[in-house]
Amino acid sequence: MSQEYRTGREGEFTYRGHTLEELQDLELDEVAELLPARKRRSIKRGLSVEKQKLLEKAREKGEEETANAPIRTHLRDMPIVPEFVGLTFEVYNGQSFERVRVEPEMIGHYLGEFQLTRTSVEHGQAGIGATRSSKFVPLK
Repeated sequence: MSQEYRTGREGEFTYRGHTLEELQDLELDEVAELLPARKRRSIKRGLSVEKQKLLEKAREKGEEETANAPIRTHLRDMPIVPEFVGLTFEVYNGQSFERVRVEPEMIGHYLGEFQLTRTSVEHGQAGIGATRSSKFVPLK
């Protein structure tokens, strides 16, 4: 996997040779040219109506000075574009909405990548209906 972003000598964020301010000034089609292939293809083929609405909400929130209210969404497959940087989203993980604050390093990923849908399982001891072999619990 290639390095898509890095911080310059002064600690300034760049994404494929462009600063965050330059990226935010670009049109969506120009930003799509910089994104990885799958995200670029989804934008080129046209965003769905729901994704366009989410993009419009993000643009409105970005223009407001008090953009602290999160934007709720089920769209885990929405590519993160430079307009989302600094905004807070509540992404649905199948059970609840969890907050995701978009940082510059997240550009080029999906919203769902930052909110996991599965949790780790910790199994307890074998129950009453268990088979003989699974009832065995070692004594330390």
